[in-house]
Parts: sequence; C-alpha cells; structure tokens
Amino acid sequence: MSQVTYKEGDFVVYPVHGVGRLIGFEVYEVDGVKAELMIISFDRERMILRLPQEKAKHAGLRPLSSKEDMVEALESLKVKTKARRTMWSRRAQEYETKINSGDPRSIAEVIRCLYRSATQPDQSYSERQIYQAAIERFVRELSAVESIDETTAVNRVEEFLKAA
Repeated sequence: MSQVTYKEGDFVVYPVHGVGRLIGFEVYEVDGVKAELMIISFDRERMILRLPQEKAKHAGLRPLSSKEDMVEALESLKVKTKARRTMWSRRAQEYETKINSGDPRSIAEVIRCLYRSATQPDQSYSERQIYQAAIERFVRELSAVESIDETTAVNRVEEFLKAA
C-alpha cells in the first residue's frame, strides 16, 4: 500500500478515537532529533492529538472510508444475527476491540449484534454503553463521508437495522 498524503483540513480516522480533522503540522525537536507532527482535532472529545508522521501508518491512521465501503457496512446491518452463548465479558472485550479497530464493517457488526428493537428484551447497562460507543463511532464517520449531520446519519443506520 502506498504512502497516504494528508493535508490540512482532511478528515482522518484514528482507530481508538474515531473521526478527527487534521488541523496542521508542526516540527518538534527533542535532544536534537526533529519529528514532524500531525495535529489532529477530535472536537467531540475536546482533544488534540499530536502524532509523529512516521508513526501514522503504524498507529492505524487512515483517510475516511469511501462511500462504497460505508454502504457495504450499512448493508451488513440488515443481516440477522444469532444469539451468541459465550460469556458476556468475552463478547464485551471482542466488541471493544472491533470498535477500536476503526473499521466500519467491524463496528457495524457490533451495532448489529447489540441492537434491540422495541419488541426485544432490554439491554444491560454495559451492553447499552458498548452499543452507544459503536453507534457514535460509526455515525461520525458516516456523517463525514456523506456530508450529512449526525442525526440524519443515526436515522439512516436505524432504517437499515429495522430492515433486518
């Protein structure tokens, strides 16, 4: 895979934090060693990340998904899932790993597994927390990719979930 070139103002996805905006670059020097840092803003978390450019790929930084990739992830929400019988603690750990991967298809899988319609039993507190984290991460990327607000993106996700 070739080296991705980012420019100021680009939306980027940092796996552990989700969608951010590249707000600039700066050169930082420590003990005579210079490093060019990418400055990424995550507005929702009110966080600024300074990431050495040479570590960006290793850290999993990537451009936004393509519209085709997001449609594919949305379509996967329509697939019915079977109840898994493994222990909740193990499933919760798997779900967290998938959310932190930053991959929209993996995040959609978590959403699909934890989604509950009005006719289904309620979720536990920890299930709701993980579901909320997954939906927020997915919706932020969907809204950035499609240039829509997050409320519209949530409505699109819910339409696909209800179609299952």
